[in-house]
Amino acid sequence: MNNTSRVFKNKVSEEVVSIEQQPGSKFEDVRELVSGARGRKVYEMGDPEYGIWSLGLSVGLIRDIPTCEELLRRLEKEAEEMMSLRLNLKVKAKL
Repeated sequence: MNNTSRVFKNKVSEEVVSIEQQPGSKFEDVRELVSGARGRKVYEMGDPEYGIWSLGLSVGLIRDIPTCEELLRRLEKEAEEMMSLRLNLKVKAKL
């Protein structure tokens, strides 16, 4: 169908791929599954399985799903470690 987009792998995207692989398939065969209205509902309802939704390459970098508190503590710790490392390198360079 020559209409490509990077999307999250879920039940709906797998169904679309299955339909597209059938000989003679047309856009009309998947229209309801890939409609923007259905994709919008994914974000409104918070159900990642409801429809097609776009994503970028960075999704491959996700290793866990921490709570907000865990994420903020991790970011704070990593920032402090980086600042300490950078400041120590600058001090040593001046000596």
